[in-house]
Order: sequence, then structure tokens, then C-alpha cells
Amino acid sequence: MTSLQTWPLSLLLVIAVHCSNPLEDNKIPSLCTGSPGIPGSPGLHGSPGQPGRDGRDGRDAPPGEKGERGERAEPGQPGIRGLMGDRGDLGEKGEKGTAGECAVAPKSAFSAKLSEARTAPMAVGEAVRFDKIGLNEQGDYNPETGRFTCRVPGVYYFAVHATVYRSSLQFDLIKNGNTVASYFQIFGNWSKPASLSGGSLVHLIPGDQVWVQMAMNEYTGFYSSSKTDSTFTGFLVYSDWKNSAVFA
Repeated sequence: MTSLQTWPLSLLLVIAVHCSNPLEDNKIPSLCTGSPGIPGSPGLHGSPGQPGRDGRDGRDAPPGEKGERGERAEPGQPGIRGLMGDRGDLGEKGEKGTAGECAVAPKSAFSAKLSEARTAPMAVGEAVRFDKIGLNEQGDYNPETGRFTCRVPGVYYFAVHATVYRSSLQFDLIKNGNTVASYFQIFGNWSKPASLSGGSLVHLIPGDQVWVQMAMNEYTGFYSSSKTDSTFTGFLVYSDWKNSAVFA
């Protein structure tokens, strides 16, 4: 076929194409239907969405029942001691107190000796009356009876010094009729007197009495003269008075 013969056919196709509806994109008409394609691979995860809004507050529930009382726990260990606090401010000066009584120490002391008229032989059980007072400020010793009477309770020291002449001598230191100590000195017809001394600590309470007493009839050699003496002395060492600051 020549070109002149095909020209009318070509012109007809152009007119047909021009007059037909245009094709939608990517839709090519097909005379045959194909099989479904293979599924595509899963897509990537999307980015996290924004947080949702807070929900409404729930309604208040009724109070629950009271639970049982728990067991008592053991005490915990003591804590560490805290730091020492600052020193407080100096307080105000207090008022001056009233003047107290002046404390006076208790006193009791005496000393007496035999006069020459008392050196005659004495009977057993008789208190030796040291009748010549050297000191007796408190009046606790009685020269008429030869006895010391306690006024201040406490411990006392009593001492006896005897000049022994003409016969041997034995005497006792007596407290309330009981012997505290005994003393003896033999005399051997010497031309000069001998001596005998002794002493003892005694605890006394008010009303107790202490004296010197002859022990044997044949040993009564107490002697006193213008040049030698026999003496009886006693004094308070310390007092038992503790409840008062003032003593008579």
C-alpha cells in the first residue's frame, strides 16, 4: 500500500484519539486481567504521639475498717550523744542570805590533884578524890566526889599520874562502875618516892561517869607533898554532836 492509500487511515486515528476521553494517570487500559501482586514489606514505626490529657479525679471511697493494733516494737538503740551546747548567760546575783550562827567547838576538860590531907590510906572501892582543882572551866569534874560526869558526847582521854610512897599502889580507872584500865606499882621501902602513870581513851554519852578507884587494901600508896603530886586529868578529844553548828 502506498502512502497516499494510508493517509486517510492515519487521519481517522488522529481524529479518534482527539475525540476520545483522556486516560487517568497510571491507568492503562488492558484487555487482560493480571494476578494480585506480592504484598509489600511492613512500613516503619511512626514517631510516638504526644501525651494524652490527665483524666478526671476519681470519687472518694468510703473509709476502710480500723486495722488491728500492731505488736509493740523493741526499743531502738540509744542515739549518738549530741554536741555540747553553748554556755548559758550568767544568771542574776541572788539576794544576800541572813547571817548564820557562829560555830563554837564543844569543850570539856579538867585537871585536879591530891592535897596533902588526902594521902592517908584509902579503902578498896572508894573513889580517889583529887580535891585541888587546876582546871575545871565547864564544871564537869566534882572534887567532892572525885567523879567526872559527861555533858558532851564523844571520845575522851583520861590520864592518872601517881606518886608512890610508903607502900605499893594499885588503882583502876572506872566508867559507870566498870573497870576500863588497871595500874600497879610496887614500892620497895626506898628512900625516895616512885611514880606510876597511865591513861586511856573512853567513849562517853551524857550522864556517864568516870573516876579513879582503889583496887586493893594493901596497895594504897598514893602520895602528895609540896614537891611531888598525884593528878587526875581528862579532856574531850572529839564530839559526837553533828546535827547542830552551835555547841554550848
